[in-house]
Amino acid sequence: MNQLASRRGFLWRSFAVPALSAVAVLFAGSAQAQEPIKIGFSMALTGPLAGAGQGALLAMQIWEDDINKKGGLLGRKVKLVYYDDKSSPAEVPAIYSKLLDIDKVELIVGPYASTQVAAALPIAIQRKKTLIGLFATGVNDKFKYNQYFSMIPTGPSPRASFTKGFFDVAMAQNPKPKTVAIAAADAEFGRNVQDGAVQNAKEAKLEVVYNRTYPPSTTDFGPIVRAVQAANPDILVICSYPLDSVGWVRALSEVGYTPKMVGGGMVGLQFTAIKQQLGPLLNGFVNYETWLPHKSMQYPGAMEVVEKYQERAKGQKLDPLGYYLPPWAYAYLQTLAQAITATKSLDDAKLAEWLHKNPVKTVVGDIRFGPTGEWTESRFLQVQYQNIGGTDIKEFTDMSKQPILSPDSLKSGKVIYPFANAKKK
Repeated sequence: MNQLASRRGFLWRSFAVPALSAVAVLFAGSAQAQEPIKIGFSMALTGPLAGAGQGALLAMQIWEDDINKKGGLLGRKVKLVYYDDKSSPAEVPAIYSKLLDIDKVELIVGPYASTQVAAALPIAIQRKKTLIGLFATGVNDKFKYNQYFSMIPTGPSPRASFTKGFFDVAMAQNPKPKTVAIAAADAEFGRNVQDGAVQNAKEAKLEVVYNRTYPPSTTDFGPIVRAVQAANPDILVICSYPLDSVGWVRALSEVGYTPKMVGGGMVGLQFTAIKQQLGPLLNGFVNYETWLPHKSMQYPGAMEVVEKYQERAKGQKLDPLGYYLPPWAYAYLQTLAQAITATKSLDDAKLAEWLHKNPVKTVVGDIRFGPTGEWTESRFLQVQYQNIGGTDIKEFTDMSKQPILSPDSLKSGKVIYPFANAKKK
């Protein structure tokens, strides 16, 4: 009897235990498959860039909802894991290290703005992670990291693209301008766009009569405006951050200085709150925008995203229109998702290889990436603010008051030139 029992026990262990182990492994694998794919990032939710960062986050959350309603990616739901970088690049490295080491996110995307993305990129390089930056200018020029991609329509020459259209519009006038002044915030973005403006001025054969940076902490722009005025340029290019841009617009008005054309690379004039704050003071400025609901830019899905954003932004302290950053924040997650779906993988190297070889379809149009991750062609806009009569939000939903001047393929209106004529309207 003891031998029989022993043999039965042996047989049970021989067949039942491996079977139970297989079930346990299968169950564990199934449970792992049900865990969400975690995508980590930092975002400017407080500080001077929060006006854009908060709107970007809402658009990303809309994408998260949309993709999960469709079943997620690779049969798994998606979860966004994020922290506030306080608009400070100094916060970024620690956040991305925490995301990867403690939160164990499987994928990362970049923060918003050049200085923050520049701070995140070395972490991505060290960890061999694919990184899509959000509105960063030329941050990969030095590294040439082949797993970096840029969600901004600057094209292969990111520094020059911000103001290329500005110079094109200026040089199409009669008589053509002969001199230019360039003023820039002494920070990553400002210096990059300043370099591009110098390049554009050289190609246009304009004499640069003023080319200086100013501290990012500057609040009084009157003395700088007077110094530029003393140089007497035909046109003035400004490469500024949001608070600077407000200071420049007000100082130019207070001093009464009207070069023939002014603007180019001013961050902040795209934000609805700043547009409403400045109102008619904006008239005449020619400046970059990235997306506006002109018919030529209503790519498939774009208006749907904007409408969802506007509905969810109600009652919150967010940009109520969401024209500037939200479509792009949605699009860079769309880009990552298409690479995942196409490769059926979360492997960063495979995702990067696919993105280099294939176009992606997004709510901001079709995109192809070049060798350094920049777009293969520029789709950057220059618009002019015209005939703005007040500060009501309706002034800024009327696209006739923000006509596209460049590029020609998207052009929707004519420039009022010189600047003084637009101020009379």
